[in-house]
Amino acid sequence: MNGTNNDAPQRNAAAQQSGQRLPDSPHAHGVTPAAERTLDILEFIATHGETRAAMLAQTLDIPRSSVYQLLDVLERHGFVTCLKDRHTYGIGLKTFEMGSAYSRQHRVSRIAHPVLARLVDDTGENGHLAVLHGSQIVYVLEERAAVRPPLVSGVGVRLPSHLTASGRAMLAGLSQAQVDALYPNRAAFVDRTGVGPKSPRDLRTLLNAIRLTGFAEEHGDVTPGFDSYAVAVRDYNGYPIAGLALTFVSNALGSERLDALRNRLKLAGEELSRDLQ
Repeated sequence: MNGTNNDAPQRNAAAQQSGQRLPDSPHAHGVTPAAERTLDILEFIATHGETRAAMLAQTLDIPRSSVYQLLDVLERHGFVTCLKDRHTYGIGLKTFEMGSAYSRQHRVSRIAHPVLARLVDDTGENGHLAVLHGSQIVYVLEERAAVRPPLVSGVGVRLPSHLTASGRAMLAGLSQAQVDALYPNRAAFVDRTGVGPKSPRDLRTLLNAIRLTGFAEEHGDVTPGFDSYAVAVRDYNGYPIAGLALTFVSNALGSERLDALRNRLKLAGEELSRDLQ
């Protein structure tokens, strides 16, 4: 290895003198060889099915020792499985789970789009759909109402679950043990605007109230001057697979109007839950 590194300056100089262009190093693009090789291995197995390590080494031009090292890491993390009786490697449960999660998210977004569009048209307020990802939510759909200010809830944006109405609605649908695993102590609580739960006890009290009413809300916890209402969207097992929300300017709506928003949001959440079952 040392000899290869010492020869590099001479090769570069020779290439410059001859006018040749050396191939870019993976590091020049911010990609490490190990990471790229790992993805190549996963992609090959996913495309071709069960594969021997020797075939991976030959086809992908990776040293066999490196192939075994990378396969060992992938197997320990559940991304590939070793079929010892056939001396081959196949896709592991973790890879399948990730693919299934993507399929579910894509299906939810596709089915939810017309429901969300009607909700926004009927209420005249901005609406969005989010899914739970650990202790964060990820916005997967956003529908803006006419003449309403833009929000931070663009598609792909991640925010702390305990601060958002969507996140709270979904957290309230989990068991207390699941919530405690996501928020074990005060250090798990990120702060944005100085308001919102700051401890497991605060969150437990908040979620218990949501379970009683069926509605989650936040008042300036994410963005000062904006409030949100949200309901959980559930699958056939009652598991909260998404959060459907409306966001509006704080103190701009009367009590009757707020009641109307909650009722319309509840209907939309029930409709989407039925559509996804």
